[in-house]
Amino acid sequence: MSKSLYKKVGIAAFIMMASVFLSRVIGVFREMAMANIGGASGEVDAYLVAFMIPDILNHIVASGFLSMIFIPIFTRYLTEKEEDKGWEAFSVIMSCFGGIVLVLIIIAIIFTPEIISVVAPGLKEPEYRKIAIKMTRIIMPAQFFFFAGGLLMAVQFSKEKFFIPALAPLLYNLGIIGGGLLLGPRWGMEGFSWGVLAGAFIGNFVVQYYGARMVGMKFKWLFVFKHPDFKNFFLLALPFMIGLPMMFSTEIFFKFFGSYMSRGSISCLNYSYRIMLMLAGFFGQAIGMAMYPFISRMIAEKNLPEANKLLNNILRIIAIVIPISILLMVLRHEIILTLYQHGSFDTAATDLTAQTLFYFLIGAFAFSAQTVVVRGYYAMQDTLFPAIFLTIVVLLSIPIYYFAMRIMGTKGIALAVSLSVIIQVILLYGLWSRKSKNRESRKVFFFYIKILIISLTIGIFLEWFKTAMLHGIDITTRTGSLLVSVITGTVFVVLLVSAGTIFKIDEINELIKRIVDKFKMKNEKS
Repeated sequence: MSKSLYKKVGIAAFIMMASVFLSRVIGVFREMAMANIGGASGEVDAYLVAFMIPDILNHIVASGFLSMIFIPIFTRYLTEKEEDKGWEAFSVIMSCFGGIVLVLIIIAIIFTPEIISVVAPGLKEPEYRKIAIKMTRIIMPAQFFFFAGGLLMAVQFSKEKFFIPALAPLLYNLGIIGGGLLLGPRWGMEGFSWGVLAGAFIGNFVVQYYGARMVGMKFKWLFVFKHPDFKNFFLLALPFMIGLPMMFSTEIFFKFFGSYMSRGSISCLNYSYRIMLMLAGFFGQAIGMAMYPFISRMIAEKNLPEANKLLNNILRIIAIVIPISILLMVLRHEIILTLYQHGSFDTAATDLTAQTLFYFLIGAFAFSAQTVVVRGYYAMQDTLFPAIFLTIVVLLSIPIYYFAMRIMGTKGIALAVSLSVIIQVILLYGLWSRKSKNRESRKVFFFYIKILIISLTIGIFLEWFKTAMLHGIDITTRTGSLLVSVITGTVFVVLLVSAGTIFKIDEINELIKRIVDKFKMKNEKS
């Protein structure tokens, strides 16, 4: 791959990493607003359950995967200099699938009570069940905006335009926060539901429509269900519709099993899960989204060795998630207290959320890596194998969820999530390497083992350091927790830099070099 293409990937990755990071940060503020208004309560549990039917509908129409499905189709036309045919395919898919989505939304709104009984059987209290049904019906229409926005962003990605799509998650989360802050004091968690609808409309539809127009979008209503590109799109999307991908199954399972726990358990699982996703999404989701158009082009040009090289290099970069996860494990209590313990969020909620965060962080690196590895299959337009494979692994993990819940309660659900995704990514990457004749895969596996050993050593030292050297600081206060976090984080950076130098870990050294270079540039400008 040429240096110019690597530079493009880097720029795209930077834009998407910034977007995902800001989205996750804003997402933490969203959770903080929720914690302040609702705490860890039955009403917050009901609000989270209200997303289950919309998420299932989103999954059925593969809205979360539209970019990955449509980009190879549209890119093929761009490569063959037949852009008008690409816009025709866009119009047909938007018209036909959009109509299907609207019909399914209406059906789901009508049968919301019956579906809630199936997806959250443990939510039996009439008060909370009624709230969940009402908020589900408010959130449901947002799924059309997610669907349309997915296609609108896909054409922008195909044209290698990333800035406007990067705004979608930011505006969506700001919409939720705005709804919560403006309406929450009067309507409780229902205010956040209206924020979801507003954020989806503005961030995922209105702004993305403008972005698509900027790259030359040509759209007209074409209800041609026999169109070859619609058939191709449907066949590519079908595995996503019937399969159980990682993110979807995780969201559904922790709410399903959490509904059997005491009220507030789903809330605690959600708060800790979102913190883990901020770390995993910053590396995995952002880099994966940025690399996808480029790896799709390499595979379309039948340049598989370069595609493997790009994938392996990105996986090595993602390994940095492991030591950062260890640091967050050590500071789990301080993080939760600092972020959430105010308003309706009490010390008992802090303790349970901190415990579940520890177990979610075990799988953070796998969440990051899986979103990258699976895109290799999608770039080959092979959506069937990963869908079948992931579905089998998810179904086989159900006993892990059940027994972990019975033995460890809420913490067991978080542990089951991590174990499931770790198994998925190890097997998926191994199978990809065999399929693509990726001869460097063993080096990637050994690199992860080395990083894990170093990270565990650092983690053990940090746990001792925090307990033995900082025991005089009162960590029951926000000021004390912040102080402990800053001191421990500083020691962590010193240890990580030392490890990168001693063991010659290029990824760590390169990351540090870039930070130092940026700092020097700022000083020179000032």
